[in-house]
Amino acid sequence: MAEYVKFNVPEELEDTTLEAIETARATGKLNIGTNEVTKAVERGNADLVVIAEDVEPPEVVMHLPAICEEKSIPYAFVGEKEELGRACGLTVQTASVAITEIGDAKDLVDKVVDQVKTLKATE
Repeated sequence: MAEYVKFNVPEELEDTTLEAIETARATGKLNIGTNEVTKAVERGNADLVVIAEDVEPPEVVMHLPAICEEKSIPYAFVGEKEELGRACGLTVQTASVAITEIGDAKDLVDKVVDQVKTLKATE
């Protein structure tokens, strides 16, 4: 596990997170890529930030959990940047994504946020 990963995400939660991204992509809006995610977080526009665990070098995304916590924006992790890119509708990998307009993904995002809060409380 990379040093910026603050908690372990069970596979079921990872699947729900990827489904939330796919749903938001279809009915809402995503900011894709670490620069865009950072801007969305700094502006307070993100509803959920998702970070891949296999980013090299880790310095690319290691600031995201801290700024998300500073802005009270929930964040989660997924195992692979390839899966994250695919959920975003890309043919390439991406290190991070922010859901900035939830669209029809509200229930899924709420579920992810609730489960992440529980995970963080137990770590």
